[in-house]
Amino acid sequence: MSHISYFTEEGLKKLKDELHYLKSHERPSISRQIAEARDKGDLSENAEYDAAKEAQGLLELRISKMEEVLSNARLIDESQLDMSKALILSKVKIKNAANGATMTYTLVAENEADLKSGKISVDSPIGKGLLGKKVGDKAEIKVPSGVMQFEIVDISR
Repeated sequence: MSHISYFTEEGLKKLKDELHYLKSHERPSISRQIAEARDKGDLSENAEYDAAKEAQGLLELRISKMEEVLSNARLIDESQLDMSKALILSKVKIKNAANGATMTYTLVAENEADLKSGKISVDSPIGKGLLGKKVGDKAEIKVPSGVMQFEIVDISR
């Protein structure tokens, strides 16, 4: 069964660019490696040939998975999103009830998550706990270390 993936315009472009690079640069490079290894003679004992064929198989698998994701990709229309609640693409400022620390996260699709840049997946425990909440709401989020409580301080785009 196909899994629909939601993307921002930026995320979809990044995926398409990576797929194009794999097809136009990586594929020919591995083909050259296979040809060079084949030219060296006996293939039954040629480790370079085996390694290149394995790399080719892994690359083709990666390309086919990316093509499948692209075929089920849906672009998120940011203009149609409700600004009053935490939804995908919302920038949510939360306050930890235990220590008062505030954090700001942008809720994104799983394939665009990047904690270093403050983007967390809507499928992560914190992302799921924040979805649908409004400013002032409390969120109890079950994490591996227990249950954390957060207050929604602000929601923006």
